[in-house]
Amino acid sequence: MPRYLDVQAPESGVRLITLQRPEALNALCTELLEQLAAELEDAERDEHTQVVVLTGSRKAFAAGADIREMAERDLVGILNDPRVAHWQRIATFAKPLIAAVNGYALGGGCELVMCSDIVIAGEDARFGQPEINLGIIPGAGGTQRLLRAVGKPLAMQMVLTGEAIGARHALQAGLVSEITQPELTVERALQVARSIAAKAPLAVRLAKEALLKAGDIDLASGLRFERHAFTLLAGTADRDEGVRAFMEKRPARFTGR
Repeated sequence: MPRYLDVQAPESGVRLITLQRPEALNALCTELLEQLAAELEDAERDEHTQVVVLTGSRKAFAAGADIREMAERDLVGILNDPRVAHWQRIATFAKPLIAAVNGYALGGGCELVMCSDIVIAGEDARFGQPEINLGIIPGAGGTQRLLRAVGKPLAMQMVLTGEAIGARHALQAGLVSEITQPELTVERALQVARSIAAKAPLAVRLAKEALLKAGDIDLASGLRFERHAFTLLAGTADRDEGVRAFMEKRPARFTGR
């Protein structure tokens, strides 16, 4: 099986994963998704990895699903699509995931962006869900996550027309968090990742979990979870270290305990 990922070892707690299927604009074939899911699971187990940055090429983050692969599947193949399990593993990654996006992020590529927690986009980035042009709809969370990210009117327009939006529009709509020059996209994402990796690991993971719950549960339940997480963190060694470092006016040295 070809290797579709380039992975750079953790540096300051950050792991960089680059999609590498340039002949197909990083189209998300089954093997690529399987490798990505496995790599994220490895990053989750690795205590030295605190944050993952995911990127593609300057031309394309990922231009969607592999259409040729899709065309070879009959109804039984679609019903038993192994990609469903791979997407689930990717979407439930517990550590912070930052997408550094240049060029096309279409279909599955846009859905992969929406599985990320922070999105740094180059000015040339394009985001879209063009599945309607093939007589289908997004199948990896696109309809659900897109509406939650940008609201009903824009999500309806993007999904029903298949038209993509540019980086500036995506920023205004809340799909991305920051825009950079394309040549600086990955470095800026790594800079943000290093900042997060320097924080207390338990606090980072619980903060991510609390923020994600805010979109899934009612306010009262979310506040209860937040208070419970706050109380748990109050008993950690990292909390004590954080307070001491603040009082002593020095950088904190967190250990994950």
